[in-house]
Amino acid sequence: MSNVRSDKPFVLAGRTYQSRLLVGTGKYRDMEETRLAIEASGAEIVTVAVRRTNIGQNPGEPNLLDILPPDRYTILPNTAGCYDAIEAVRTCRLARELLDGHNLVKLEVLADQKTLFPNVIETLKAAEVLVKEGFDVMVYTSDDPIIARQLAEIGCIAVMPLAGLIGTGLGICNPYNLQIILEEAKIPVLVDAGVGTASDATIAMELGCEAVLMNSAIANAQQPIMMAEAMKHAIVAGRLAYLAGRMPKKLYASASSPLDGLIK
Repeated sequence: MSNVRSDKPFVLAGRTYQSRLLVGTGKYRDMEETRLAIEASGAEIVTVAVRRTNIGQNPGEPNLLDILPPDRYTILPNTAGCYDAIEAVRTCRLARELLDGHNLVKLEVLADQKTLFPNVIETLKAAEVLVKEGFDVMVYTSDDPIIARQLAEIGCIAVMPLAGLIGTGLGICNPYNLQIILEEAKIPVLVDAGVGTASDATIAMELGCEAVLMNSAIANAQQPIMMAEAMKHAIVAGRLAYLAGRMPKKLYASASSPLDGLIK
């Protein structure tokens, strides 16, 4: 069949990952819960807000890298809390210094504190500077297909459109825009923000996303470690369903078994 989908590895910046679940490190009760939840998720990439989390810039304070060592996890520093391109670029430069030349970063430039919606104008500015400076830029953006295309043309290695606003748990609010982004994409597309439960993650993967990044959905669950494991399975199920290809939807019933040979 010509429309059969074949699986392909999940590759970022030349490195192949087995898990398609990326997780954040904020909002947990303590370091131990952070460690246990991330272990349960099976994630290999963990994102860290450099402006809010100590990864070595505050000597004498608890260091997140003590429980999430870089030799076990790929640390993805992000620019959460930045509201213009200058702040975001400065934060990425600090992260590269703290992580011994690490170039993989998650760029997010926010518009306001109420919505945490991306400021796409400042995001484009920051992306241009960071790519020129040799960073491997994964970028949080709106679900606007034109902006996603422009970010790919700049040289970002992955675009990460929101499913819903950060921390809302609303799920994928506009699957149609996401489908357009996926159809046009020549780089990995990851859903970032808005996932609330396992079914949201599965839907993102069924649409064809390469991976999903989440934080609040796990950290704010009543039992974060259990939810982390649920998300691990949801990502796998969604990917397999995407590769398998769903049955067509029909308005009326269709018998599961043929009618020939029935006893009369």
